[in-house]
Amino acid sequence: MGLHFALLLVTLGCCLLPAGCCVICDPSVVAALKSLETNYLPGHLDAQHHTSVMQRVDQTVKDFKNLQFNMNSYVGAVDEDTLQKASWSLLKDLKRITDSDVKGDLFVKELFWMLHMQKESFAKLAERFQNEAYCPNKCGTMLQTLIWCNKCEKQVHTCRKSYDCGTLDVEVHQMEDLILDCQLNWHQASQGLTDYSFYRVWGNNSETLLSKGADALLTKPLADPGDAGEYRCELGTVNSGPATIINFRVTVLPQRVKEEKPSSNVLQDGAVPGEGISSPPKPWATTLPSPHAAYMLRSRLIWLLVCGSIVTVLLLTGVVTM
Repeated sequence: MGLHFALLLVTLGCCLLPAGCCVICDPSVVAALKSLETNYLPGHLDAQHHTSVMQRVDQTVKDFKNLQFNMNSYVGAVDEDTLQKASWSLLKDLKRITDSDVKGDLFVKELFWMLHMQKESFAKLAERFQNEAYCPNKCGTMLQTLIWCNKCEKQVHTCRKSYDCGTLDVEVHQMEDLILDCQLNWHQASQGLTDYSFYRVWGNNSETLLSKGADALLTKPLADPGDAGEYRCELGTVNSGPATIINFRVTVLPQRVKEEKPSSNVLQDGAVPGEGISSPPKPWATTLPSPHAAYMLRSRLIWLLVCGSIVTVLLLTGVVTM
C-alpha cells in the first residue's frame, strides 16, 4: 500500500491544477495528506482495491499531460493569495470526506469526484489571477512575487511595460496648496521600489530636483503664478531604471473670490447707535390688552345681559297669560 498510496497522495495535489502541483506547495496540504495516509486510509480501504484505484490515478495523470499553458488563463505560477484560496478549498473538502467516515468504493468515488471539482475550482482561481492580479501594472515596471508551481519556488517576476505613464493636467487656484500625486494602485504590491523623486522641468530642457523620499506626494503651499509649468515624478527601483515616470502639467488659476456676508451687528442707514433698534420680546413678558379693547369687551357683556333680561321677561309674561 505504501508506494501505491504515495502516488495517490501526489495525484491529490497534482490533479488540482494544470501542468503543475501548486497546492502541494502549501505545508498545510502536505500535512493533511500525510494524516490521510496514516490515520484514515488503513481502516477505510481494502488492500485488494489498491490496484484498480492506481489505474484510475495513472489515467488521471495521463490526462493532465495533455493540458497546455495558456497566457490568458494559466502560466504555471500564482500568487500567495490564490494558493491559499486553492489550499483552503482542498482542505475543506478533504475534511468533509474524512468526517463522513466513508469507506471502500464510496470513499474512492467521493475522493475522485472531489479531485474533479477541485481541478475546476483551481482553474477558475488561476484564470482570475491571470486576468486581474498577474502583472496588473498598465505602465512602468513592477516586480511581482510569484510561486512557480512546478518547483514550489518563490521568485520575483518582472512585469515590464512602458516607463512613461503619461501626463496629468493639474489645476490649482492661487493661495491654495499645489499637490502632485505620483502613486499608482500597484506600487504597494510591487517589490524592489525605492524613492519618489520630483523634478521641476524648465523650458530649456533642464530640471531641478524638488524632493526625494518615500512620500508619493509633493505639496507646495500657497501656490502662485510662478508654480505653473511642467513637473516630473520618477519612482526608482533596486535595479537599473525607474519603475514609473509620470509628468504633470500645472495650471495656476486666479484666487477664488469669497463672498462676504454682512454682519448682523451692522446698523442700517440713518440709524443711531442705541436707538431705533427693537429688542426681541422676552419669553416671560405678558402682553396686556389696550384700554380701548377692554372698553369694547365690557360693552358687549352689558349688551348680552340686557338682551337676556328682556327675553326672560317675555317668557314669564307668556306663561302668566296662558
